[in-house]
Amino acid sequence: MNVAIYQMDVIPGDVRANHKRVEEWMEKTVPNSDYEIVVLPEMWTTAYTLPELQEIADVDGEPTTSFLQKMAKQYGVHVVGGSFANKIEGEVYNTAIVVNKQGEVVHTYDKIHLVPMLDEPTYLAGGKESAKIFELDGVKMGIIICYDLRFPELTRQLALEGAEVLFIVAEWPLARRNHWVALQKARAIENQMYVISSGRVGSYNGTTFSGTSFIIDPLGDVVAEGSIENEETIVGELDSSKVRDARKNVPVFQTRVTNLYKYY
Repeated sequence: MNVAIYQMDVIPGDVRANHKRVEEWMEKTVPNSDYEIVVLPEMWTTAYTLPELQEIADVDGEPTTSFLQKMAKQYGVHVVGGSFANKIEGEVYNTAIVVNKQGEVVHTYDKIHLVPMLDEPTYLAGGKESAKIFELDGVKMGIIICYDLRFPELTRQLALEGAEVLFIVAEWPLARRNHWVALQKARAIENQMYVISSGRVGSYNGTTFSGTSFIIDPLGDVVAEGSIENEETIVGELDSSKVRDARKNVPVFQTRVTNLYKYY
């Protein structure tokens, strides 16, 4: 299963312009390729223009859901559509979405953990449901958003439910890039799963972002890695047999001693 990640900069507050940029990238990148999944970053429609989100966020998932459905059907590719500001009953959520190549929405997830250092709880509502499994071409997968990465319980739960691939969509700050790198490798190794991340590049409101999108295999080895500063496409191949082999050769899930774990 071949994956292409769009590591992009985001035009602050301009949903239409960012849709256009993704449309142009798809038109340039996907035709005549063997990509089966494309991946976008966190909050790619608006960036973190938090004080403006009540005015510019999608409403009940539109227009971004329809846009991604159109792209998926037009190019015959699964779209892990990053996340976008999504206003539901007056509250704005950071919503991730997955659309299959038939144009069907197969999964949504609202970011649970809001970042207090960025004052996110003032402007965003936290998701009310835990991360769940979805499938693309019969492979079980999960998705989390940026700061969620710091909470390993979320990813372990997905792995215990059979996820072989974890997507992480993010706008991770450059100042904490070492955490971004180390935590992704840790999630891959401890859960023996692929980790695929899509980060943004550029700067906004005094924060420079770390880019460094990854494809990491179940042994923690890097399949592909993006740069810190460049817009680019990162590509790599997923092989489910590597997940099965890792879990067979080091049977972490069969040797857990859960009765001695106090909190999990």
